[in-house]
This record gives sequence, structure tokens and C-alpha cells, in this order.
Amino acid sequence: MSELRVYNTATRRKQLFEPLEPGHVRMYSCGPTVYAPQHIGNMRPYVFADLLKRTLLAEGYEVTHVINVTDVGHLSDDADLGEDKMEAAARRSGRSAEEIATQYTQEWIADVQRLGCLAPEVLCRASEHIPEQIALARRLEQGGYTYRLPDGLYFDTARFDRYADFARLDLEGQQGGARIGVVEGKRNAADFALWKFAEPGVQRQQEWDSPWGRGFPGWHLECSAMSSKYLGERFDIHTGGEDHIPVHHTNEIAQSECGFGVSPWVRYWLHNAFLEMRGVKLSKSKGHTLVLQDLVDAGISPLGYRAFLLQAIYRMPQTFTIEAVRAADRGYQRLLAVAASVRSAGGEEDASLQAGFRARFRDAMRDDLNAPRAMAVVWEVARSSELADADKRALLLDFDEVLGLGLSHAEPVGDEAEGGSDPRIDALVAEREAARAVRDFEAADRIRDALSAEGVQIIDTPEGVRWRRVAS
Repeated sequence: MSELRVYNTATRRKQLFEPLEPGHVRMYSCGPTVYAPQHIGNMRPYVFADLLKRTLLAEGYEVTHVINVTDVGHLSDDADLGEDKMEAAARRSGRSAEEIATQYTQEWIADVQRLGCLAPEVLCRASEHIPEQIALARRLEQGGYTYRLPDGLYFDTARFDRYADFARLDLEGQQGGARIGVVEGKRNAADFALWKFAEPGVQRQQEWDSPWGRGFPGWHLECSAMSSKYLGERFDIHTGGEDHIPVHHTNEIAQSECGFGVSPWVRYWLHNAFLEMRGVKLSKSKGHTLVLQDLVDAGISPLGYRAFLLQAIYRMPQTFTIEAVRAADRGYQRLLAVAASVRSAGGEEDASLQAGFRARFRDAMRDDLNAPRAMAVVWEVARSSELADADKRALLLDFDEVLGLGLSHAEPVGDEAEGGSDPRIDALVAEREAARAVRDFEAADRIRDALSAEGVQIIDTPEGVRWRRVAS
């Protein structure tokens, strides 16, 4: 049995992980709402979920990982009021909701691939699982858990006496439904929509017939319906951002445990904390729309950004600054250089010398995915004078199966002559770095292009930024 321990939001403590089915882990992660590009803060949940999946694989488990794509039903206040985010994006752009969803889903897939994330076994879109969502709502209705209002079918939270337990909610202290908005006629402030009716006279692109009338599913319903289809009516792990705890995940638990007649529906709930920008949560609503390509354009590699995310424990807030990410990327480039230098190392490995490093790395990851401690072991290996290159190669490649930093693909620096003796070029390189530091990328690109025209290539090395002349 694995000794992996994870922090379970449901119990508010670390617990030994034991799957329902020996040797097989079934895991669900809340995915993107694809009405706009996913900013760099949106990437933290997926790197965290990937780190968890890789750790489970390293522990010898088979993993079935499901991620959803929300392309309908997510209203502007994350609950039962406002406009559907997909419909609003279509109205603003003059494009179809389907076109928008397809574009941003493809962009998200490309971004998580660039960040080294393994593909899920199932990637499922809410709009393609309407029958499953209707079926679950019907089960809830037949069980007496619902009531109808003029705008939709609602779940009656008073019928589920454990509703407040997961998020430690003070339901009596809620003022007029302030937690999730006010809908006239709701019996309880926390009640939520399972199915919303199409408004008379309002033409929507996304609506379907149902037993209650034409409309569309509530946001929370999709995760319960799709996870149960692919993972069963009980499964092991559910991940997501900590902002989902008081509403989305609380509602998922209520409708799932009532609809399926199980408890607990999910055994382990793992939540990542926010990525913050100078103490403010990074989000589109705050005007922060920095995306992964912006980092690439600034000369930061996607896996360098992953290395930055691995500097913090997933359930602790992490502060983003361009300087911190750039420093993480420089460190990552140095690690790549070490991996490249030992890539073809020959000679016998010494398992006894490797054992201590392996044990410390394994213990770090088994302690609720303590990536910073694990990365410290990686750097011990990279800098070790007692390990032969063959041992370093073996350890780095094995550790990277968990960390996902692409060390197996590290390429050694070529043989072209490096510069460093031309004061004019040195000054231009320094000027380019200064421009990048203040995000003047236009100036930085001009300098890079001018040097490239001279046959000068700028490279990162373990000692910092260097340049070299290349053959034309």
C-alpha cells in the first residue's frame, strides 16, 4: 500500500490515500469555462492536478483522469443570475458560441500541453452531455429534492441536512442569498438551479428541450453528471480551485449524494489556492488577462513557468511577479543544462548512492505533494560531487516523471563559438535584458533581430545570458 498522504478539504486534515478500487484511481478535475482565453492563474489548477496524477502513477496506480469543459450554463455571477458567459461572449463578438468554445478549448489544450501536463483519459464538454444532466435532474425531482420557479427547476437545500458541512457554511447567517445572488421565490438562500428556462422573447444559441420546458442546465449539474458517467457514482479524488468550495463543490456534493444515494460521493477533495498578483487574486474580473503566450513573448519558457509553480505548495497562495517567474526560468535553464550534460553518460550506476536521494524525493511527494522539498532534492542531485554522471542521469530522469519538466529532452549547447569579448554586443545584450525586465518587448525584439541579422544568437546558460556567433 502506498504511503501517500493528501490534505482532504472534506476533513480539513492530511489523510493516508486509499482508493476505492485497489490499484486504480478515479479522479475528476474541474476544467475551463471556455468563453475567453485562460490566464496564467487559470493554469495553476491543471499543473497541480497533473502533479497529483504523476505522483499517483509513480506510486504504481492506474489513473483514470476526467476533466470537463464548461461551454454552457456558467452564468456571470457563478450561480443563478446574470447572463450565460458563453452567450455573452457570442453576443459581444458576433460569433457563434460553438466557434468560441472550440477556439478557446483548443488554446487551453495547447497551453496545458506546453506546460507539460499529461492528457486526461477523458475530456468532456458540458454541451455534449445534456441527456445525462437531464437524467440526474429527473432523479432528484423524483426523490423530492426539487421545486419549480418561473425561471427554472431548483434544488431544495433544506432537504439535504449535510449541505453546510463541506464548506463549514453559516446558512442562518446568510443575508438574502448574498452568497449566490437573489432569485425571487427561492425557499432558501443557498438553493441553486438545476435547469434554467429560456426567457420568453430572448433568442439563445444554446438551449434544449427538457421535461420542464426548453432551457439549459445549471452550471453545477454538469460535473456531477459527467463524472458519474465516466468514473461511476462514487470515485476517489475531485480537484479544483479553492474558490469552488463554498458554492460549486458544495452544490455538486448535495445533488450527487441525493441523486445517487451515496455518502461520501467523493472520498478526497483537493483544492489549490490562488495565484495572486501583488496580493490580488489573478482573474479576468480584476482585469488581469496575462496568458501563457505573453510569458513566451517575454522570453520565458512554458516549462520555466511550471518550474515557478513548483516553487510553492499547491494549497498555499503564490504571488506572481515577472521577476520571480524570470528567475525561476533561469534556474530551470540551468537544470536543463545539467540534464543535457549527463544525458549520454556511460558507466555503472551506484544504487546505494542513489537510494538516499530517492527516499527524500519520494517522502516529499508523499507528504501532500510537497514540490518545493522535492525540487530541493533535484538540485542536490544536480550539484552533487559524490554522484557520477550516470547516477545523476538516472535520478533526474526518474524524478522528472513526477515533476514533468521535460528533462529527458534537454539538449546540450552546440559547439558554435561563444562571444563575450565584444563590448558593443555585450552592451546590446544587456540593453535587451533591461528592456525585457520592464516589459518593453518591442525594444527587446528590435535588439534581438538586429543581432540575429549579424549572425549573433542569444542563449541562456548555467552562468546566465550569453551570446554566440553562428554560421550563416
